[in-house]
Amino acid sequence: MAEVRASSLIDGVVHVSPVVHTDGRGVFVETFRQEWVPGSRPMVQANRADRVAGSVVGLHYHLGQADYWYVSSGLVRVVLHDLRSGSPTEGSTACFDLGGPGDGSDAGVHGGVYIPPGVAHGFAALTDATITYLVDAYYDPADELGVAWDDPEIAADWGLGSLAPVLSERDLANPRAADIPDEICPVWAPTGSDPGVSLSDQLTPDESTTEGGPGL
Repeated sequence: MAEVRASSLIDGVVHVSPVVHTDGRGVFVETFRQEWVPGSRPMVQANRADRVAGSVVGLHYHLGQADYWYVSSGLVRVVLHDLRSGSPTEGSTACFDLGGPGDGSDAGVHGGVYIPPGVAHGFAALTDATITYLVDAYYDPADELGVAWDDPEIAADWGLGSLAPVLSERDLANPRAADIPDEICPVWAPTGSDPGVSLSDQLTPDESTTEGGPGL
């Protein structure tokens, strides 16, 4: 049975460690179940991105879309930041790794993460990596928003070491969080089957997660 844990740093974020089945043929993993995220909307679209080592994607956020990320090969550093006004974790940043090093030692590393609307998200490819992300809304360019990856107030630890960051022109142009216009600033709302109960209240807080990164 998968281990499902609510983040202790950002409300509504969920970490999943699925069961890994191995035999002489290789590995089988059930990567997503809707029931792992109580009260969430059904996922309607799946996307895949292949990124070379040093690529930085983000930070992005959506007003009406949630994501579920799973790294099928390689290792990425995920950065999340709570932009939602009124959130109990407003302004919090979480940094953690998904995937494995790709050197044959990562057979048991198959975790996923659910990211609710209004939480800025991005990742740095620490090796060549393939990431699959499920979303609960069809692609809408009007809801593809961003915040600067190097905003000092966010203080993200991208874990790049000696890797030179490579970003798209779009992401290089993203504003700092303090400069996001009010009309596209996310507002927090509890996630869950009971409108008065947040998702974090329905799941066990994750006390053992590595999120936060070195020194955070």
